[in-house]
Amino acid sequence: VGGGSVGAGGGGPQGASRSVRRRRCGLGNHRVHRFRRRAAAHAPCVGHRKPVRDPGDSAAPGAPLPRGGGPGRGGTGDPHLQAAEEGLTQAYTSPKMSELHDWAKAPHSATGGKTVGIYMGALGYGYNTDIFAKRGLPEPKCWHDLLHSAYRDEIQVANPNTSGTSYTTLATLVQLLGEEGGFSFLKNMHKNINQYTKSGSAPIKSAARGENAIGIVFIHDAVTQTVKGMPIKAVAPCEGTGYEIGSMSIIKGARNLDSAKKWVDFALTADVQSLAVKARAYQVPSNKGATVPPEAPDVSSIKLIDYDHGKYGSKAERTRLLAKWDREVKVLPR
Repeated sequence: VGGGSVGAGGGGPQGASRSVRRRRCGLGNHRVHRFRRRAAAHAPCVGHRKPVRDPGDSAAPGAPLPRGGGPGRGGTGDPHLQAAEEGLTQAYTSPKMSELHDWAKAPHSATGGKTVGIYMGALGYGYNTDIFAKRGLPEPKCWHDLLHSAYRDEIQVANPNTSGTSYTTLATLVQLLGEEGGFSFLKNMHKNINQYTKSGSAPIKSAARGENAIGIVFIHDAVTQTVKGMPIKAVAPCEGTGYEIGSMSIIKGARNLDSAKKWVDFALTADVQSLAVKARAYQVPSNKGATVPPEAPDVSSIKLIDYDHGKYGSKAERTRLLAKWDREVKVLPR
């Protein structure tokens, strides 16, 4: 579900009568502003997820938070890191920490306990095999393949100011190719982009509908379309790629702190994260004892870069890179 949270079943320790799916509703400074507004009001926050009722799915990912709880949950970890840096969230060490993968504990250590990982998702892209066959397009396997002139107006990617997926793409290319090389790549790929979407998962949904050939997304988002029966093939770029650590934080000054802590414990539980299988969520869960959906990308077979979440999740670096993208890439003619 579009980079969404790991399945949470009935909605927390107190349960919920109906489950929800969560869809992207903005990232960049947008999402940090949400933390600020929630913290100022001492109200509950659900990260960047906008709940959408789905009565047909009893184990949909990201079920509703208990009223007045206060955790921000799901989505790429960089806004959680920035919120911690700005003092908008508070520390909590769950008794479930010992059950988590090291990558899930890394944000907790980096922020003095203010955020924790709930899932991992590797970055990549997917393409519509029907369109490729019909038009005789060359099969892409690497990042640099996306610069091919055959893909003119055939690629979609989100705007990094509104999408965690796309900001991860920007930060990944800068780390993989160097800042000069990364921005050169983005400028050259700009010629092939037909739209910068608001939502991070929108590009692969459009590709599934045949509106474009390629969508740059987290690989599990491409897998979601494949499992639905769409003609989408997922690609882990040959040069290497970055990844997200979907995270969870408690808003500073949460009105129902005890409930918020119980929610964090609940969401980190192996049995709860195993519900991702039923929820058709294909990220890698953070609890080592959780069942990984068989369709989920095998991250051990993907060449992951040593992604610096601390640096690229910081307010200063995010702000600088986004401003540079606006100034040097977004304004280019196509």
